Amino acid sequence: MIAIEVHLDADAAAAMAEDVRAGLSASPKELSPKYFYDERGSQLFERITELPEYYPTRREREVLAGRSAEIVAAAGGPGTLVELGSGSASKTRHLLSAMRDAGRLETYVPVDISEEITHETARTLVEEYPGLHIRGLVCDFETDLERIHSDGEDRLLAFLGGTIGNLYPGERREFLTRIAALFGPGDHLLLGTDLIKETARLEAAYDDAAGVTAEFNKNVLAVLNRELGADFDLDAFEHVARYDAREERMDIRLRSLAEQTVRIADLGMTVEFAAGEEMRTEISAKFTRERLECVYAEAGLEMRGWFTDAAGDYALSLARPIPA
Repeated sequence: MIAIEVHLDADAAAAMAEDVRAGLSASPKELSPKYFYDERGSQLFERITELPEYYPTRREREVLAGRSAEIVAAAGGPGTLVELGSGSASKTRHLLSAMRDAGRLETYVPVDISEEITHETARTLVEEYPGLHIRGLVCDFETDLERIHSDGEDRLLAFLGGTIGNLYPGERREFLTRIAALFGPGDHLLLGTDLIKETARLEAAYDDAAGVTAEFNKNVLAVLNRELGADFDLDAFEHVARYDAREERMDIRLRSLAEQTVRIADLGMTVEFAAGEEMRTEISAKFTRERLECVYAEAGLEMRGWFTDAAGDYALSLARPIPA
């Protein structure tokens, strides 16, 4: 059975305009990483995940392939899997199979911004897992998180890909607190996080030799040109990726190669860039187990499981609400 609810914001264009206006008026200037992912940006990111320097996707797949049965058992054998940013559910099949093999799989709840991909994935999965119920949500999970309702089954909510690292500490705490508020005593969160390691490996993962990540980063300017009538010259900016050891995060920026003026017609806005001025486009926080335990505690959650790849590069952690 497939049931998919669509809750797309009719004012998405207005929200984007507001975000961009605020970000380009800030000091330093900043753009949200959510605008990377038009069709071209999504294709480029898929290429990034296959690059030799970019280890997180491979390491996460390794953990899911080898330890999903352990994860499902540690979560108490949930009957429902909820996935934020589900996409094609390529990695999630390891969890679905482990739940099926444990005799517990009932429902999959994909939550994604793409209606087309959600329908396509649902059709594929009901063929692969006979009897599976799919209750999809097409929405922006950052704003529509509370639309995820319980059906009475214990749930495993998966937030994979290290995406939690793209949030600033306050945003991260608020988001995890909202997740904790949705949970019953039998619900668990499965969170993917990249771990702290040597600076050279981290920076190479975000600044590959082939230049794919640089192209991905600059693509956000092409999105603004198309969607907001901007006139960014992509060749007038260069990709910058460095590790901030104090904040324990990668800091991704675009640096203006010359003094220049950018016009954004749809916003009636003119933006000045100095030569060498940097505009942040993404952060990606890195974690240790101890740091993540503190992050969970601030949100009312406690860690109940820790699963890493053989090299210790990447972790999936299991958390649940702190008992009252």
